[in-house]
Parts: sequence; structure tokens; C-alpha cells
Amino acid sequence: MVSLLARLPRSGRDGGEAARPLPLVWTALAAAGAVSAAGLAVLALAVGVVSTLDPTGGSGVGGSVLLAGRLWLLAQGTDLTVASGPIALAPLLLTIGIAWGLAGAGRVVVRASAPSGARAAIGAAGVLAGAHVVLTAVLAFVVDGPGAEVGLPRALLGSALLSAAAAGWGVGRESGLLDAALDRLPTQTGPVLRGVLAGLLTALALCLAVVAVALAADADGYAAVSGRLGGAGAGALGLLGLCVLLLPNAAGAVLGLAAGPGFSVGSGTLVSVHGVTLGPVPALPLFAALPDTQAVPLLAFASQAVPVLAGLVAGRTLARRFSARDGGSVVAGLGGVLAGVLLGVVCGVLVWAAGGSLGDGALAHVGAPPVATGVAIAAQAGIAAALAAAVTRWRASA
Repeated sequence: MVSLLARLPRSGRDGGEAARPLPLVWTALAAAGAVSAAGLAVLALAVGVVSTLDPTGGSGVGGSVLLAGRLWLLAQGTDLTVASGPIALAPLLLTIGIAWGLAGAGRVVVRASAPSGARAAIGAAGVLAGAHVVLTAVLAFVVDGPGAEVGLPRALLGSALLSAAAAGWGVGRESGLLDAALDRLPTQTGPVLRGVLAGLLTALALCLAVVAVALAADADGYAAVSGRLGGAGAGALGLLGLCVLLLPNAAGAVLGLAAGPGFSVGSGTLVSVHGVTLGPVPALPLFAALPDTQAVPLLAFASQAVPVLAGLVAGRTLARRFSARDGGSVVAGLGGVLAGVLLGVVCGVLVWAAGGSLGDGALAHVGAPPVATGVAIAAQAGIAAALAAAVTRWRASA
């Protein structure tokens, strides 16, 4: 829907087609509405398909829409208070999808309305983000109920942060404001940021590989939990979909394990290279990846290489982007240190976003400690990135 706004022919005063821009405010409002409508429709359709496979009849159309709306809110950082306590764990894959949609909407708004100047472009991002927050507030009032009370303050704050970042990114990229801002910074900024991105993607890919290996090693446990919760097609498919949405959260937990502090699933379960403590965990098939005994698994020790490998990739990527005017191996090494520190900061933010709570008491905290994880990754990745950047740059200039 949103992309059609940018492709509609518009007639000029002479009756022919002209590239007259659409009104900025109305375009931004339409784009925000399209993102929420399309996202909720797809999510409700997916929930509805799973519900139709339930031999008992499922929850119906209304129940599917209600569940989709609550998942949409959880993905933006809100909390739901249910009988077992507050649930505040964002399915990060859905969060990424919402951010992608808002960033795309921001680019469409710029193409369709052609804002003149930086102030107009920033205003377009503000209108898009504000409209998304208002729609989120409306959705929170609609899905709020006695069985699942929505925390409105967290819903507003989470949607505001997410929409501001995503819409600002999309508008900045399409309008050229982001490139103009980067041009004012030192020339080494671009290579450093590319190195951080490469290191982050490497770390996430390795963490997901760790999760996949752990699940494959206990496939019987996954099948047993899935069978107990829902042996029918609806139960198995729904649990699989939920596990897929939580895969980035699992990667964030593995980041804590790889950095050293480990991660916890409530107060009774802690997994780190220093020891394993097992306690009751929610009956979610993804938790089959947890160790079966108190012994530290070999996979946990192998995961310790993740920060170093991510730092090596970041440093190599940084140095390969360096030109003669950016400096030699010493400058590249210093840039590697900065890239490693920034990688630690980004990983700390990711771990913070991936954690949360699944109820009161023993399940009040799930995930890895963000500060300790970020500091550990920054130290390890910074050293590795500095060495890789210096050696790569020295070999390129030799």
C-alpha cells in the first residue's frame, strides 16, 4: 500500500503527468497506517492459519486478531500482566520486522513527498514516528483486558524509540541527510562502522549456529516438549513459529555465554563456562537447547571464540575499506580498537533488548547481563580487531 503512493501518476496543471510531490503530512500518516495494518494483518493471518489446524476449533477470528495485537505490542517492548505475572520479553524477530517496515515507509515518504531541506525531512520522520506511536496506543487500548493487561507506558516508550530510530534511518538514507552527516566526520568513520556491522553479523551468525547445534543435539527433548504442549498440527506449528520469533533472543543469550558472564532463565537456571545450575524452566521447546546436566558442555567452551572471531572480521573489514589518505597500520589498529568497543556497546544493547521476564518470582529475569556482556565483548573484540586491522593494513600497503 505504501509503495503505491510513490508510484501513482500525478497530473500537472497542463493536464499531463508531473512529478508534483504529495503532501508530506498525509503521506507520512498513510505510511504509518499502512505499516501497522499490513503487519497486523500478516501476523493475524499466520495466527489464524495455525488456529484452523486445531481440532478443537481454535480461538476464532477475534482471538487470532487479539493474539496478533498482543504479540505486536510485545515486540515493541510493552509488558502484559497475566495470571502468572508480567510478561515482558520482546520477540526480536518481529521487532526487526516492524523496524524494517518503518524504515521502508520513511524512504517511501521521502520519495513521494520530496521534502525540501533537512528540517522538512526531520519533520517527516517525526510525523511518521508520532503516527506510529498513536496507532500503538490505540491498539493497546483495544487489546487490553482482564486476562492480559497491557502496560501502556512501556508500550508508548518502546514504540517511540523503535519508530524514531527506524523512521529516522529510512528518511535519513533516502534524503541524503545520513550521508551528509557522515561526510562531516573523519574519513575513517565509514570503515569503522562497516567493521562494526560485519562483526555484529558474524557474532549473531555464530550464536545462531550454537543454538542450532544445541537443539540438534537434543532433538528428542524438543520433540518431547512440543508433544506435551500440543501434539496436534496446530500446537506443533504454533510452537515452531514462536521459537522462530525468539531466535534472536536466543542469540542474545548465547552472546552472554560467549562473553563469559553466561545467561539465566529465572533464578534457578544459570548457564556459563564457570558452571551450570539447572532449575524449572517454562515448557518452551527452544529451552531444549539448555544443558541436560550440571556439567558445562563442550559447546559452551567453543562459544568463547565468538567475540574474538567477530573482532577479527570487524578489523579485517575495517582495514580493507581503508584508503591511503585514511592512514597506515597504526591508524587502522586504533580504528580496530574503536570498532571493537562499539561492537561491545551494540552487543550490550542487543542483549538488553533480548532479555526480559516471563512472570513473577523465579522467572522475573531471563537473559544475559547486558553491561557485563558488553564490556567483555568490547575488550576481547577490541584486541582482536586491532591486530587484524593493523596486519591487514600493513600487508595492503607493503
